[in-house]
Amino acid sequence: MRQTYTLYGWHLSYFTGKALCYLRYKQVDHVIKAVNLFTLTRTIKKKTGAAVMPVLKTPSGEWIQDTSEIIDYIESLHHMNPVTPNTPVQEFASTLLEAWGDEWWVPIAMHTRWNYPENFALFEQDAGKALLPWAPRFLQNKAAQRPAKMLRGMLPFVGIVPEQYNTMNEWTVHMLDALNRHFEQLPFLLGERPSLGDFGLVGTMYGHLGRDPWPKRELIEPRTHLNAWLERMKNPAVHADKLLLGNDEIPASLNPIFKSVFEEFIPMVAQVGELATQYAQQNGLNQRLPRRIGEVTTTMGGKPFKRGALPYMIWMMQRALDCYAHMADSDKHDVRTWLKQHNAEHILRLNLPRVERRALTVAVTALPPKHMEKAA
Repeated sequence: MRQTYTLYGWHLSYFTGKALCYLRYKQVDHVIKAVNLFTLTRTIKKKTGAAVMPVLKTPSGEWIQDTSEIIDYIESLHHMNPVTPNTPVQEFASTLLEAWGDEWWVPIAMHTRWNYPENFALFEQDAGKALLPWAPRFLQNKAAQRPAKMLRGMLPFVGIVPEQYNTMNEWTVHMLDALNRHFEQLPFLLGERPSLGDFGLVGTMYGHLGRDPWPKRELIEPRTHLNAWLERMKNPAVHADKLLLGNDEIPASLNPIFKSVFEEFIPMVAQVGELATQYAQQNGLNQRLPRRIGEVTTTMGGKPFKRGALPYMIWMMQRALDCYAHMADSDKHDVRTWLKQHNAEHILRLNLPRVERRALTVAVTALPPKHMEKAA
């Protein structure tokens, strides 16, 4: 009997796109099922602790909620076409790019969807049909209003307020141009086939920027090389036997992307880490943190950018730092050498608390160490 995975999600969902492209790349037997109202609010909540998507149901009956953990699980069982590079710098860089794609792009995806009214018809159609597939259209439209209201209410939560619209718009144009220039040279981020970073980035592109009418027309389609990458990511298995760049190379065309990672994203994570540490000191270890624990200010394109402090991003950055911590000394040296080229070696000494994932947030399990690793 064939062992088939079931991915519960919507095509318009940020992280469903990431998981779906990954499963297609791995060429494991899978089906995607649109999440209806009962599955979302009862079954998934019972199995994972949160009404959330996507969720992967394995052939053995396990339910896995987070896309990074979905990837870890599939990679541990299906060794063909690995998405994690087998050289240290590319491996570490790809984990950073996944975290950046998962966490940093969320405001851009939500801004380009909810602040352009022409996008709503597609959301209403997809969400309503998924939630109440048996119902007449007017009831489906009514059902879609609830998640729409909830998501619109989250806009200030992630920094989407009128005084920051121009900052986000300018940054988006700049970054999409940089990605378009990169994909003019290479088909994927690190070579001829996708790696973990590609799947982190495709989340915002698959369901939001590359599918919603306004950003698809205005932002993605005019950038033909970026658009071509997105099309490749929708059917990535045909590239599975290709190679990443040799000699553990990170292409210079990704410098603008890593500038954002090092100067915008990671300073934000560091501030969130400080707030999480304060919370744990006041409330004790192993306590589930709220999804938002205050506000932080970083920069976006050189301008101040304020948004909610979501402790979940500590867990994503922790994965990257754990990747480095488990390397051999010679591999660590290579990673530090690469980081020095970007004046970013300090990220290895981030004063982050140790966290454990708890559904959509985290719990602090250990406060930051008193003695941090010193650069060699």
